[in-house]
Amino acid sequence: MSTIPSALGTPLPGAWLPDPEPGPVRLEVVNPADGTTVAEVVGVGAETAPRAVTAAARALPGWAAAPAGTRARALRAIADDLRAAADDTGPGSLALLMTQETGKRLAESRAEILFSADFFAWFAEAAPHAAAEEPLLAAGRDFRVRRVPLGVVAAITPWNFPLSIPARKIAAALAAGCTVVLKPSELTPVSAARLTEICLRHLPQGALTSVVGDPIGLTAALTGDERVAAVTFTGSTRVGAIVARQCAARFLPAVLELGGRGPFVVGRDADFGTAVDALVTAKFRNNGASCIAANNVFVHEDLYAPFIERFAERVAALRLGDPADASTDLGPLITAGQQRRLTGLVEEAHAAGARIIPGPPAPGRGFFVSPAVVECPDDSPALWSQEIFGPVTATRSFTDEDALVEEINGWGYGLGGYVCDEPERARRLASRLRIGIVGVNNGAPNNPRVPFGGFGQSGLGREGGLSGLLAFTSEQTLSQAV
Repeated sequence: MSTIPSALGTPLPGAWLPDPEPGPVRLEVVNPADGTTVAEVVGVGAETAPRAVTAAARALPGWAAAPAGTRARALRAIADDLRAAADDTGPGSLALLMTQETGKRLAESRAEILFSADFFAWFAEAAPHAAAEEPLLAAGRDFRVRRVPLGVVAAITPWNFPLSIPARKIAAALAAGCTVVLKPSELTPVSAARLTEICLRHLPQGALTSVVGDPIGLTAALTGDERVAAVTFTGSTRVGAIVARQCAARFLPAVLELGGRGPFVVGRDADFGTAVDALVTAKFRNNGASCIAANNVFVHEDLYAPFIERFAERVAALRLGDPADASTDLGPLITAGQQRRLTGLVEEAHAAGARIIPGPPAPGRGFFVSPAVVECPDDSPALWSQEIFGPVTATRSFTDEDALVEEINGWGYGLGGYVCDEPERARRLASRLRIGIVGVNNGAPNNPRVPFGGFGQSGLGREGGLSGLLAFTSEQTLSQAV
């Protein structure tokens, strides 16, 4: 175990805040694979947020005025450093640290570092689009439409992807000419701090600051600070609604990436192998703790029995254990509370008449859950109607595609989803779903170059792609007589 100071001083980033704050918030970082303490972090309270915003506000004029090429070079340098960090999986490495904080497999931690690098590289490429002007001559006037950075951006991020979600937000905002105050999850503060440290090697002082500690107080302080010009938040729909209300009080632009229910549809003409592979990827990525994880699995009744049998065989073959061990397929949940919640949902579904196909047993220590397949006869079990966020799969058969589309669109959630079928039919069905990103015959639909976000209660706005860049700009029209 090590004691790690937060943004209050060295060696973690934040030299902009050298003086100790009164009443520090102590954060214990626990390894969910065995319950041991990985680190103790000195966090901060809400009173620190204004100081972080001050640093970002002071850096804003210079960073906003920097040429797009200058900003792009900084982002590319960050991407290069992240790729170099991904090559190291030894003691003290970023990949191993993420595995110890989150319980995700070491291979997935390394992949997340590389994915984070891809976001910085993509937004470096996209940065010139934020500075482009569109000339127009009309009615004897010369109109120039330009984009200007919104200003200081507060980025509030969750624990499950402690590098790639902050990277998606930070890289976009910096590329647009904004400065950023990052508030990472109190469950994974060290991974986020290491990311900040890498970024600060290539950024001017104050362009990126970070605060971690009291989650409620810091969030309220950031959204309520008049110098914060925009908020980008990833988390549950429940907390997202609170953040949205705080932003609405100041008409604050907000990008909200919230919860989902991830329908996974297997049509009558689906290729079995493709569909099973896609479901395993979509369901068990990050131990099931992904906002676009497969959640409600619908299989056409003509395929249902053999498909579930094949999928259950794959589940039974999963190896649970130490996520730092290369032979492990599935790690733990993040906390004991999440473990109890998911175990309780499975028990409740069984009591309501659902058939449980158990997977391999959970290890005796750590916050593991057996990856069961739960056949729900209807939508009455709470397991069916909630975001599972773990390695349990809720399944049901269907016959009528129109009724299926009506049910899914009626949920009010629409972040991620999947359709496996004959390619043309699968694309037609996918296009009928009110879902922001749909994997068609694949279980990994996301990429830094494409927009990512949801419909309805799954959020507002888009991250990734050009949309993710332009979200941190506002249009200004200059009209000059000629």
